Amino acid sequence: MKLSVLDAAIVLAYLAGVFVLAQWVSREKAGHAKDAKDYFLAGKALPWWAIGASLIAANISAEQIIGMSGSGYAIGLAIASYEWMAAATLLIVGKWFLPVFLRNGIYTMPQFLEQRYGGRIRTLMAVFWLGLYVFVNLTSILWLGAIAVNQVTGIDQMLALVLIGAFALAYQLYGGLKAVALTDIVQVSLLVLGGLLVVALTLGRIGGDGGVVAGFKSLWTAHPEHFHMILGKDNPFYKDLPGLSVILGGMWIMNISYWGFNQYIIQRALAAKNIGEAQKGVLFAAFLKLLMPVIVVLPGIAAVVLAPTLAKPDQAYPTMMRLLPTGILGLVFAALVAAIVASLASKINSVATIFTLDFYAKGRKGQDQQKLVRVGRITAIVAVVIGILSAKPLLGSFDQAFQYIQEYTGFFTPGIVVIFMLGLFWKRANEAGALAAAIGSFVLSIVLKLAWPALPFIDRVGLVFLLALALAIGVSLTTKPAPEKDIIRTDDVDYRTKRTFNIGAIAVLAILTALYAVFW
Repeated sequence: MKLSVLDAAIVLAYLAGVFVLAQWVSREKAGHAKDAKDYFLAGKALPWWAIGASLIAANISAEQIIGMSGSGYAIGLAIASYEWMAAATLLIVGKWFLPVFLRNGIYTMPQFLEQRYGGRIRTLMAVFWLGLYVFVNLTSILWLGAIAVNQVTGIDQMLALVLIGAFALAYQLYGGLKAVALTDIVQVSLLVLGGLLVVALTLGRIGGDGGVVAGFKSLWTAHPEHFHMILGKDNPFYKDLPGLSVILGGMWIMNISYWGFNQYIIQRALAAKNIGEAQKGVLFAAFLKLLMPVIVVLPGIAAVVLAPTLAKPDQAYPTMMRLLPTGILGLVFAALVAAIVASLASKINSVATIFTLDFYAKGRKGQDQQKLVRVGRITAIVAVVIGILSAKPLLGSFDQAFQYIQEYTGFFTPGIVVIFMLGLFWKRANEAGALAAAIGSFVLSIVLKLAWPALPFIDRVGLVFLLALALAIGVSLTTKPAPEKDIIRTDDVDYRTKRTFNIGAIAVLAILTALYAVFW
C-alpha cells in the first residue's frame, strides 16, 4: 500500500494543523508563566468535552485499532466486551472514585497512596508505573505505530518510529496536558470519522447495491459465529474470552484498574473544572466507548468475507485500508496517526507528571514552579529517547506484542485494584496490607500461571484479586493501624450525582443490556 500525493498532503495537513492548534491552546495570558498545575493538570480547568475526548484518545492507539480488528477477524464480536464493559466501568469511576480524588486535591495516583497509606507504597507504585509507562506503554505504541506507518507508507520502520516519537513529544512539550487534552477533540473526531468511513466502505462492498445495512445483514448471515458475545467452551478462543466469566469476573478488575487508577487515564478527570464537569466527561467517554467496537472490531469481521485467506489476523485492518479510494485513504491514515500520536503524548505527559511530582518535588517544599515545569519537559524528552532506543530490543522479537503487554500488566492489576478499593472504602486498611497486596498479586499470578497453565488469563486475574484482597484484609487486621498516616477525607464526600449524569448512565446501561441481549 502506498499513499498518493493527495493522501500524503491530507496527512501532512493534519500533522501541521494539530501542531499549530496545540501551541495555540497552550498559550498563556500576558505576564503569566506556566506553573505545575498549568502544565500537569491543565490549570484544573478542563471542560467535560475535552475530558471525555481525551480519555478515549489516550486509550485508543495503533495496538487497539489493529489488534482488536485482528481479534474481530479471528474471534468476532466477543472481543468488544473490552470496550463495552469499559463504558460501564467509567460510570463507576464517575460516581464513586472521582468524588474522593477531587475532594482531596489529588494530582497523581502515587500521591493518593501516600496520603492514604504512607510513603513506602507511594514510592513502590511510582517506580512500577514509571517502568510500565516507559518500557511497556511507550515502547509498544512506538513499535506497533511504526509498523502501521511502515505498512501504509513504506517508510523505514525505525525512521517511522523516530518520527512518531519526535512529533508526539514536540506538539505537547510546551503546553503539557492542556496541549494534549484540548486537541484531543480533533483527534477523536478524526478517529471516529475515519473509522466510520472504513466500516461504511467495507460493508458497502459486501452489500453491493443494498448498501451498508445489506452488507451488515449479509455478514451476520454468512458468519453468525462471529456475532456471539459469550463464547462456549467448545470455542477455540475460549481461553482468551472464557464465557460468562468475562462479564462476571476478571475483566471487571482489569477495567477498574485501567479506567479508575491509571495515571495517564485518570489525570484528565483530575484536571476538571469541578466534579460536575469531570462526571459529564466520563459519561461522554462512556458513550464513545459504546461506539468503539463499530470502528475497531467490525472492519475485522468484514475482512472475513473480503479477505478470508489472511496469513495473520492483525493484517485485517491494513488490508481493509487498501480498499479505500484516494483521498479517503489519506483521511483514514491520518486518523490512525492521530490515534498513535494522541495516545503516545498522553503517556509522555503522565511519565513527566509522576517523575516530577512524585520523585523530584517530593520533600522539596516551596519548589520554584517554573523549575518543576522544566523538570517535567526534560523528563518527557528523556522518556521518549529511552522509548525509541528500547522499542526494538524489547518488542522486535515478538510476533504478538500486545498479548505480552496484557500478560505483564495482568500480574499487577489485581493488587492495584485491592490497594485502591480498600484505600477508598475501608479505613482499617493500612500500609502493611497494601504492600502485601502489591507483592502478593505478582507472586500469586506467577504461581498460578506455572501451576495452572490451562486457567484462562481473565479468570486468573479474578482469582488473584480475591486472594490478594483476603491477604490485604488479613494483614491489615493483624498489624497495627496507623491513622496518623491517613489524611484522605471521605467522611464529607458527596456521592450524589446530577440529573444529567443519572439519565446518561441509565441510557448507557440500557444500551449495553440491549447489545448483550441481541448478540448473546
